[in-house]
Amino acid sequence: MPDLFDRASELEEQQRQRALSAHAAIRQPAQDKDAQGRVWCIDCGVQVSPKRLVLLPSAPRCVDCQEIAELRSRHGMA
Repeated sequence: MPDLFDRASELEEQQRQRALSAHAAIRQPAQDKDAQGRVWCIDCGVQVSPKRLVLLPSAPRCVDCQEIAELRSRHGMA
């Protein structure tokens, strides 16, 4: 039978994993995917290049919008 400290450790780990999952979901926007599996940029609506998706399957943005998002982030404009 697990003691009180073991149970507390388990609960803490579960909470940590939920927090990390929630944080990851916030930091990585969901893809806008249609019924044919094509992915559309979440910023401009252009289809994300299939070549880009081979390299980065979870890419939510086209290359141009990703570059803009990274520049904004670096300069504190995000």
